[in-house]
Amino acid sequence: MTTSSSEQGVSLGMPELPAPDYPDDVRTRLERDAREIIARYPDSRSALLPLLHLVQSEEGHVTRTGMRFCADVLGLTTAEVTAVATFYTMYRRKPSGDYQVGVCTNTLCAVMGGDAIFEALQEHLGVGNGGTTDDGKVTLEHIECNAACDYAPVVMVNWEFFDNQNPASVKRLVDDLRAGRPVTPTRGAPLCTFKETARILAGFPDEREGATEAGGSAGPASLVGLCLAKGEAAPVRVVHPRDGGPQDGGPHDAAVHQPSPSEHLSSHDAPQATSASDPSHPQGPVGDVGEEGEG
Repeated sequence: MTTSSSEQGVSLGMPELPAPDYPDDVRTRLERDAREIIARYPDSRSALLPLLHLVQSEEGHVTRTGMRFCADVLGLTTAEVTAVATFYTMYRRKPSGDYQVGVCTNTLCAVMGGDAIFEALQEHLGVGNGGTTDDGKVTLEHIECNAACDYAPVVMVNWEFFDNQNPASVKRLVDDLRAGRPVTPTRGAPLCTFKETARILAGFPDEREGATEAGGSAGPASLVGLCLAKGEAAPVRVVHPRDGGPQDGGPHDAAVHQPSPSEHLSSHDAPQATSASDPSHPQGPVGDVGEEGEG
């Protein structure tokens, strides 16, 4: 004997109605921009990613109306557009703030303090992951690696970098954003709103005076590997975990100095306590092979 869905208390609901269209003036403007984007590609469907950024710049997130628009101008089904819009995390699926504050919680940033920063911001702003403050200014989220590990822990606001952060500095950062005070990224162009950022990502030029020039290049920490590859030796910093006191040497020292077994290039390499040296370890101290074979 089978049981119907109604008997099980399951409501199948009504089919979702088609998404409404944009107002005529908005659609005309977006169609003009869409034609410019599509013209860049030999295959029109390749323009889907920038078109999703375009509709996101209109409403601050990708709505069903925006996905319908992309499907219409590219000759795709809404299912095809939805599959792409839901795959990439840069496309928002619900209303969000003027400033997307993303805390990197991937491995290096996490161990350098990213987890603590994220917890501090959740408490300070009163929102969880993906939540937006009541004033609509800030949306908080944890994000994956943004290839800035040499500046960990890193926070991004509308995809601009704020390097070497800590709980106190990020609280000041979001307070300034909410108060409308000027905020300057560590690297890159000046901040703009999330909608303005989305339009730039759609491929339209940043027309703010001096914004492009302010983009700059890689910072010193990112260029260390390149300098080493070119043979430009950097001063050696040796950490002595037993007696303390870093030792800084010049280029000549770097060429001739070889660390002894008691010297470590990083304090992270200091000897760790193990069962071999810890009598209180449940397994007990481990002797050498000769001792194990005796008795």
